[in-house]
Order: sequence, then structure tokens, then C-alpha cells
Amino acid sequence: MLAVLSVEVRKLNRSLALLLSAAAPTLIAVFAFAMVLRSEKPSEWSMWIGSATAIWAYFMLPMCVTALTALVAHMEHGPRSWDHLRALPVPRWTLYASKAVCVIGLVGIMSAAVLAMTVGAVVVGGFVKPEAAAVGRLDLPAHAWILAKMTAAAVLMTALQFWTAIRFASFVPGLVLGIGGTFFAVVATSAKQGVFMPWQMPVNILATEAWRAQTALMLGGGLGMVVLAAAVIHLARREVR
Repeated sequence: MLAVLSVEVRKLNRSLALLLSAAAPTLIAVFAFAMVLRSEKPSEWSMWIGSATAIWAYFMLPMCVTALTALVAHMEHGPRSWDHLRALPVPRWTLYASKAVCVIGLVGIMSAAVLAMTVGAVVVGGFVKPEAAAVGRLDLPAHAWILAKMTAAAVLMTALQFWTAIRFASFVPGLVLGIGGTFFAVVATSAKQGVFMPWQMPVNILATEAWRAQTALMLGGGLGMVVLAAAVIHLARREVR
């Protein structure tokens, strides 16, 4: 498993997945920097980090998972290399499990980058415009914990997107699923039933109602791992055509 995982990591170095992983947090940081420059008075650190975290969970995270799973799947679908990979003397499930681990790992890295880059952007913005510099206490462990829970809550969404992207050679089904899921999550944000939507689970970590955050974390993380295991088993057993 470790050998297969190391190969997948090396593949990522030559793919657009790393560019996506850097671009998404950078866009949020640029937005935060621009907002600091537009501000006429200082705001609390909690406001700046909270806004960036909400943007990440509400829109950027679901769309990044959609694009990331499509890119990871295309590394094999594009050159039609599945037959070669599945003929290697390694358990088939490790081929898919290693890809899933890489995807979830990249989501976690992007979440951490959102926090780090936002802090950097706000600090630089404060130097450029001192009268709008952030004030108050910067509680990095608390913000990092929230982003970690968002990453866990996104496992179910990631598993569904990964399953679809690997199952179909065309990238269209995965994109349709991701765009459709994000759309319905956005329009159903305030609905009680929305907490059961995988694409809405990360943003529900920020909900003021404790039951929504707990439900999103348990279903997104716990059920997500079950679905991910089912996806790996199914993909390993099916014949590629």
C-alpha cells in the first residue's frame, strides 16, 4: 500500500491537481486582501478568518472536490492506463485506495492553506493599510479545528465524487454530480433537510445549531468512510472496459 501510495504522490507532482490545490486557497486569500484594502475601519480577526472559512465551505470546497477528483481520475482515464495498472502484482484495491487517500489528503492541505494564506493576506493588507489592520485575538487552534472538522465532514461528498469520477471514463458525470450537488446545497442552505446533503455538510460545521454541526460531522465523516470503502471495493472488483 505504501509503495502504491508513493507512486500516486509522484504522479500528482506532474498533474494539474497541485495547481488547483494552490489556486483555490490563493483566490480566497486575494479576496481577503482586497477586502482589507476596501475597509475603512479595523475588524476582528474572527471576522476575517470566519469569512474565508465560510467561502471555502460554502462554495470553493465542493467545487474543488469536483475538479480534484476529475483530475485524479483523468490521469488514468486519459492515457487508458487502467489495464496496465490492474495487471501489476499488487492488490487491486490498493490502486483505488491510494488515489482516495491522495484526494482526501489534498483536501486537508487546501483547508490548511486557506487558513495560512488568509492570515498572511490580512497581515499584508494591514501593513499596506494600517487603519484597517485586523484587531483582537487570533485563535489559530480554534480556526484550525473548525477547518479540520470541515475536512472530515466533506469525506462523504469526496467519496461520492471520487466513486463517480473513477467509475466513468468521461468527466461529465462527475462534473454534473458536483455542480448539481453544490447548486442544491446552496439553495437549500436554511432547510432542515439540507443537513443530510453531502455537499452541504462542510458548511453546516459553522451552523449555530449544535445538532446540525454534529450531524454533518457524524454523517460526513463516519458514513463517508463507509461509502469510501464501498467505492474502493466496487471499483476493485469491476472489470474495466
